[in-house]
Amino acid sequence: MRRGIVDGMTDVDALPSGWPDEPTEMLGMPAFGFADAGPVRDELTAAVLAGEKTATTSLVVDYILDGTPLPTVGERSVVYGSDLQPVAIIETTAWRLWTVGLVDDAFAEAEGEGYADAQAWRIAHEGSWARYVDAYRRALHDPDFSVTTSTAVICEWFRLIERLDR
Repeated sequence: MRRGIVDGMTDVDALPSGWPDEPTEMLGMPAFGFADAGPVRDELTAAVLAGEKTATTSLVVDYILDGTPLPTVGERSVVYGSDLQPVAIIETTAWRLWTVGLVDDAFAEAEGEGYADAQAWRIAHEGSWARYVDAYRRALHDPDFSVTTSTAVICEWFRLIERLDR
């Protein structure tokens, strides 16, 4: 499941998409938490609840390694917080298969994380994903894998359907 993984990852031996102890379904829907449990997840979740975060990005390789289907417009998902309690239902409104280098300023702003432009978005995302390059290389059996401007990503837009945190 997509998670918008960027900052806050702590387990360098685990793939960013590999949270085996976290639920993948809640309330009969796919479920996920943004980033690792902790301050970054809390910040991203708060941005979703405030309507500031309306987009997220995942590496295509995460979908491949997880065996997760690509997003579907109209699909609803549960977002949970660091305490693994559901806080919101979101709905996918659009998605694109892009490369890191194709992400534009509008998408960077929609991620709701304060990026000044797409260049700032790229620097933050490439840096974060690069911290896990060894785990990706092991999982892919590709010693040369790296995240560059030509790396494929899924850019997904969503809307907040319902708050569950009240």
